[in-house]
Amino acid sequence: MAYELYYWTGIQGRGEYIRLALEEAGVPYRDVAREKGDGVIETLTRKAQTPSFAPPFLKDGDLILGQVSAILLYLGDKLDLAPKDPHQRLWTHQIQLTIADLVVEGHDTHHPLGADFYYEDQKPESKRRAADFRQQRVPKFLAWFETILTRNPKGPAHLVGDRLSYADLSLFQIVEGLDYAFPKLMARIGGDYPKVRALHDAVVERPNIKAYLASPRRLPGNEDDLFRHYPELDV
Repeated sequence: MAYELYYWTGIQGRGEYIRLALEEAGVPYRDVAREKGDGVIETLTRKAQTPSFAPPFLKDGDLILGQVSAILLYLGDKLDLAPKDPHQRLWTHQIQLTIADLVVEGHDTHHPLGADFYYEDQKPESKRRAADFRQQRVPKFLAWFETILTRNPKGPAHLVGDRLSYADLSLFQIVEGLDYAFPKLMARIGGDYPKVRALHDAVVERPNIKAYLASPRRLPGNEDDLFRHYPELDV
């Protein structure tokens, strides 16, 4: 039975972290809203006994599971994208939760006052928030990932252990988002984190990921997504 992914059409968003895991594993899945429209998300939420607060959510038989980090914790075992050791499995989950924090901070550079306001209505606040994000938060997060890779006893090719995990795929997606939204920033500081960049580049070359990135299933970045390129925020 194919997995069913429910996420908004038209953007990569948080659903992309789930797609990357499913695509890497080469398992069949349905991107249901892309087939039937966004209305299926509300329909399933209304009927589910355990409704998710917001998409993405994953349906696997009778199981309906929300929250990116929880979905990936579940899929990590199912798709062989997580360590077998329970401590390492929790460490991978911890890294994913930190990635989720970074995703929120990246989004809030263009919507610091809230999603109900248009970007044009909060430009002054966005510029202040983006400046802090560029100068303080991005270097702090990337330095943390670089440290993890450096300290991995199995070598710097992966965040955890000596083989690919869903955390590696998620860090790849973070770098993709930062490259899109803040190209000047990443051109200036990206070289300070060579192991992070090397991991990103290695993920690009994985056969299933490479095929996915070249397919129409991989949507391009745009200004409705979590990471948005507004030149005035990337000064």
